[in-house]
Amino acid sequence: MKHLLALLVMLGSFQHALPESYSCSASEFKLDGEYILGGLFDIHHRNSSVVYNRPVISFTLSSYRMFQVMRFAVQEINNSSLILPNVSLGYEIFDHCSDKFNFQAILNMISRNGSIQVLRCVNEYLSKVIAVAGPFRSMESMTVAPMFAMNLIPMVNYGSSSSVLSDKWKYPSFLRTTASNKDLIHLIILIIQHFNWNWVAFVSSGDENSQNGLQLFKSKLKDTKICLAYAKELNEMSDHYEILQQLEGLSIEVIIVFAGQSSAVAFIKSAIKHNIHSKVWIAGDSWSLNKNLPRLSGIKAIGTIIGITETVMPLPGPSTCEQTPSRQTCNQACDLCSDVSPQEIIGENPSYSFATYSAIYAMAHALHNLLLCDIKGCSDNVTVYPFMVKLKRSNFTILNRHIEFDSNGDPTSTSYAIVFWNQSGQAEKVGSYETDPTLDVPFSINNTQIHWYADQVPVARCSPECSEGFAKKIDGLHQCCFQCNVCPGMTYVNYTDDPYSCIDCRKTEWSKPGSTFCTQRSVEYILFTDPIAITLMFSTGVLLALTLAIVILFALNYDKPVVKSAGGPMCFLLLGCVSASSISVFFFFGKPTVTNCVLRYFLFLLFYTVCLGCFAVRSFQIVCIFKMATKFPKIHSWWVKHNGQWWLIAIVFVLQLLLLTTVFTASPPTPVSDMTSYRDQIILKCAMRRTVIMFLLLTIVLASLCFIFSYMGKDLPKNYNESKAITLYLLFLILTWITFCTASILYHGKYLQLFNAMSVLSSSYSILFCYFLPKCYIIIFQPQKNTQQHFQGIIQRYTQNISSK
Repeated sequence: MKHLLALLVMLGSFQHALPESYSCSASEFKLDGEYILGGLFDIHHRNSSVVYNRPVISFTLSSYRMFQVMRFAVQEINNSSLILPNVSLGYEIFDHCSDKFNFQAILNMISRNGSIQVLRCVNEYLSKVIAVAGPFRSMESMTVAPMFAMNLIPMVNYGSSSSVLSDKWKYPSFLRTTASNKDLIHLIILIIQHFNWNWVAFVSSGDENSQNGLQLFKSKLKDTKICLAYAKELNEMSDHYEILQQLEGLSIEVIIVFAGQSSAVAFIKSAIKHNIHSKVWIAGDSWSLNKNLPRLSGIKAIGTIIGITETVMPLPGPSTCEQTPSRQTCNQACDLCSDVSPQEIIGENPSYSFATYSAIYAMAHALHNLLLCDIKGCSDNVTVYPFMVKLKRSNFTILNRHIEFDSNGDPTSTSYAIVFWNQSGQAEKVGSYETDPTLDVPFSINNTQIHWYADQVPVARCSPECSEGFAKKIDGLHQCCFQCNVCPGMTYVNYTDDPYSCIDCRKTEWSKPGSTFCTQRSVEYILFTDPIAITLMFSTGVLLALTLAIVILFALNYDKPVVKSAGGPMCFLLLGCVSASSISVFFFFGKPTVTNCVLRYFLFLLFYTVCLGCFAVRSFQIVCIFKMATKFPKIHSWWVKHNGQWWLIAIVFVLQLLLLTTVFTASPPTPVSDMTSYRDQIILKCAMRRTVIMFLLLTIVLASLCFIFSYMGKDLPKNYNESKAITLYLLFLILTWITFCTASILYHGKYLQLFNAMSVLSSSYSILFCYFLPKCYIIIFQPQKNTQQHFQGIIQRYTQNISSK
């Protein structure tokens, strides 16, 4: 800081020592007054290119218009009785065109009486100006702002939109009436999203404002689906033809030209020259209202031009050039002023006119408040130091627009216009954007007002959108370039959250191939109200009733030979076990629980095993009566004496009871949800453990013994068909369970439980039909065969035949 102060003192002394002949006087650039406002306008712009070793200096009519707007605003304020009554404002304006003279202009503004003093105390230093408007370009503002800030001189800018200048740590005294680039770039992205484009190019120039816009654009793209396919910086050495060919090679249809006016105009002229056609050009605010480009021949062929600019506010009427001749060419002279007509000034790009106008009024309002002005006048006892001009507190309305600054020195609200270069060469307003956060609809575009080169909204995409149910697979570096792959079944694609992945459905959901959502899987089990379930339960009731009728019939004929030959008291045990095992059918319906899972298998396995035990004993007894009694009389005598049949049945019952109780306690059948058999269903069923299935071996062994013993009695008397009845029953039993096992392999739906219940019921019915009903038929319809003499005769004839052999 000490070195900088010393440098400023030295430069100030140098300025103070300038010869009088070097000073410029021109009434356009100076106006005396009680309080002087500074102004910086690049009326002449020095290009970086050179011709014959001399710099190219160009006259900028748009800046000259802004220059005249400042002069007009000061005159209007001086003539007003509502603001700063009885106070005269003056101005000191410099043409900000050359580094050499620009530096002199800044020192002149911060000087006092032609010299610069070392700043010791803020309330003791008075500069020539109390506030400064300008300069236009962001880099120029970034260069001079620290010098004004060091001397506590506030700046109100009208054209520098770089977001870097919002940093109050670096630029504490900088304010602006034009919007920051962040709002402008946000509007460009809104336009791109509105038309569903995602494959764009960004062409900028080398100035700070354009480069800041490019960086903001790149940073804001991170939260969008837009891809920056191409970015290029324009300069005097750029090969426009090569750039245009690269744009064509990448199939880019939308080109954002966010460059300085001179660079943008040259680039568009080059596009016309090289026959570039059918593109969408988004113009930055520097050239969107250019008056000359729309008049060029061939401008319509290059495509559709959409521009963005701050809403143009018509001013009451800026003054024109006073055409005062100047003696020297310096940064307070206008050699071309006499050549500019009022019509040219009024017809020039008005983009920044209101920003300049409101900047001057912001200074005036701040001074108005500082001087405690009212309708009677202003206080003349206030010494105005630049630091006392509180511009950030400005809050006023002008031309129906509210002017206020936020904490960064940026305007709290800005109104943008979206324009379309129509067929007549006019910039027609087709939309708007307001940065005011309180508005419900800040952004709008009237699509019908835009006449596209192809009569419809152009498509600007790297890859066409995927069909519904297809996930994107990135092809290359950009997320906008992709292939489309269909999502398989049990997955879906969510285009809102992640269009690049097929997401697995939850276990309780399912989906078809190519889905965008998952559907809840239906939970399936047999209800008690299911027609087939009702039929099976009714059949079970019939079986129980039929069993009861047989019990009564056998009880009434207990002493008859048919009942005794069928097993006598064992028949009642057999019928009771058939009834108990068939009750398990009722537990195959309803939502599976641990209780009904256990009961459906426990009842059947226990009591049907007893049935098989009875038949095994009964088969063995038949063989004993007709064969073993004659060949092995001692074994037969021991069996009869000790009631071997009951001991065997009791052992089978107790063994099966113990085994089932142990296993079902340790690892019972449990309800499970089968989610693998059907993608759209969850099948609720009871799962048998492997250990439980192993104990079916006892049932299988008993069935095998039954079959062996019954087969051994195949040559028994023809009229004595006990063995044949058991064999027929066993064949039905085996056929039933083979059918069920086959069905369980081929089918896994909810009706498999019905097949299981039908197999249980069929097993019970086969006992009645094959074993008991034939005997009931004899009792009821053939009583002559139900006599002791009939049975004894059969046995005696068979015994005689065996003995003769």
